[in-house]
Amino acid sequence: MRRWMIAAWMLVLIVPSLRATPIRIGSKQFTESVILGEVARLSAREAGIDAEHQRELGGTSILWSALEHGDIDAYPEYTGTLTHELLKNVAPDADIASLRAALKPLGIGITDSLGFSDTYAVGMREDQATQLGISRISDLVAHPQLRLGFSNEFMDRTDGWPGLRQRYGLPQTQVRGLDHALSYRALSSGAVDAIDLYSTDAEIPFYHLRVLDDDRHYFPHYDAVFLYRLPLEKTAPAFVNVLRKLSGRISEDAMRRMNAQVKLRGEKETAVAASLLGVQSDGDGTGLWSRLLHRTLEHLRLVLMSLSAAVLLAIPLGVFSARTKRLGQVIMAASGVLQTIPSLAMFVFMIPLFGIGTWPAAAALFLYSLLPIVRNTYAGLTGIPPDLRESAAALGLPRSVRLRRVELPMAMRSILAGIKTAAVINVGTATLGALIGAGGYGQPIVTGIRLDDIGLILEGAIPAALMALAVQGLFEGVEHWLTPRGMRIEARQ
Repeated sequence: MRRWMIAAWMLVLIVPSLRATPIRIGSKQFTESVILGEVARLSAREAGIDAEHQRELGGTSILWSALEHGDIDAYPEYTGTLTHELLKNVAPDADIASLRAALKPLGIGITDSLGFSDTYAVGMREDQATQLGISRISDLVAHPQLRLGFSNEFMDRTDGWPGLRQRYGLPQTQVRGLDHALSYRALSSGAVDAIDLYSTDAEIPFYHLRVLDDDRHYFPHYDAVFLYRLPLEKTAPAFVNVLRKLSGRISEDAMRRMNAQVKLRGEKETAVAASLLGVQSDGDGTGLWSRLLHRTLEHLRLVLMSLSAAVLLAIPLGVFSARTKRLGQVIMAASGVLQTIPSLAMFVFMIPLFGIGTWPAAAALFLYSLLPIVRNTYAGLTGIPPDLRESAAALGLPRSVRLRRVELPMAMRSILAGIKTAAVINVGTATLGALIGAGGYGQPIVTGIRLDDIGLILEGAIPAALMALAVQGLFEGVEHWLTPRGMRIEARQ
């Protein structure tokens, strides 16, 4: 039997590694990037290449890091982002040949332009711009009272707000960061007066916006290209050839039309990309219940991995803290500090260590799970009445036996309460894992925010809430089962 079990584990570990790894295409967290990712995937499929598209992995820095570390093989990018944000040793107006030379030492290749440029711009509502007589960015100088709402990435980019403010001498002080998908709604509702745009955004004509003239030529050209890992030219030359054949195939009007089909008409990115290529769409491959099952398994995997590891470490740390007061305070303080780090920051901090996907998300959730379990283990053990400890010691029981047979059973209710708290927190926080490619219930939430689709948001939010309630109920049942009978009676009294 033991030999059969060892053989089964070897099959579990070895067989997945023998499967051919598909080409991994990434995309940023906005519609155009997702469409281009699907264009690349479908083009690869038509060439007989196994490729997968990891959607909406976050902003520029996350995609760039993932490409450098080999977590993805290719993703769509823009030349202006390369010259102003990612490469510090190239001229601001560098052409693609110069960029190709600068990227080569980094192990990264670049295609020629896909055929369109998607530059940054600043826009206002047409009626307000007409009323104030604003047609150029420099006209904003005369209106310091205007409220500006820029995408979070634009707020910090070297080719974003800091440089724009300096170039034009803009005096506005009411400047806030917004998610790009929500900024149009904020502008339409009057919450802000001007936002940053992408020139191919479908919302520009839909919301009747005026694109302000960049009269001091601040924004560079943002020609759309694909970046890819340079070793693919030897290991997967057919895929590199697929990317190169996409050069020049997408006009600015075509890209704006595809964005409108997805954002305004609710069409799927896959269908829109297939229409451009003139190929058969493979759809999203799943119905609602299949998607829910898939996302549930992904979410459960994140929670179980992180919670199991936290229990194995946190309970011993809690025991150690209860027995050594000084070091125990240090452990409690360190666990508390981890809990104060913003969730999204913690997920991003894990990327350099684990790449993108399940492992960095599980690592971040593991760190967040430590404090509730350590604290409750400590509280449960230190809360045992001294006379009971003395009675156990008087019986001559070794310290390890006292811990295992007396102290831990008496602290069990407190320990399980800590594990339950950590589990419920994990279920909610795990939705952020979608931002770094971990999937789960956060994926439809992220997509729903991007597409302004309440149904998609609820598709992730409602199951996450139900799972949190189910986890809480499960642990309450386990707590009742594991608590000694005498302590159950005491609890009821």
